[in-house]
Amino acid sequence: MQIDATKTLTGITGRTGQELAWQENALCAQTGPEFFFPAPGSSTREAKQLCGACEGRRACLEYALDNDERFGVWGGLSEKERERLRRRGSAGTGAGPAASETA
Repeated sequence: MQIDATKTLTGITGRTGQELAWQENALCAQTGPEFFFPAPGSSTREAKQLCGACEGRRACLEYALDNDERFGVWGGLSEKERERLRRRGSAGTGAGPAASETA
């Protein structure tokens, strides 16, 4: 039995393969997870530097916010930074990922 990965992915995430295409060319896909999921108290500097050079950064951050990713560096932001961004957005300030991103 052959599985259609696009239909399976869409069923799990609610997103199409097209919407997740950014992952294929993302710089994080070419490195190990230890940069993006460091041990507690470790630096996230290296991950953020890679994110800063990645074309998929904005899509990655949007994915993390939409899917409530609570661990690791996504779109150049740590868990705490994404939480602050969520709180500001829900407080009605109008600050969303695009308004808060820094290069």
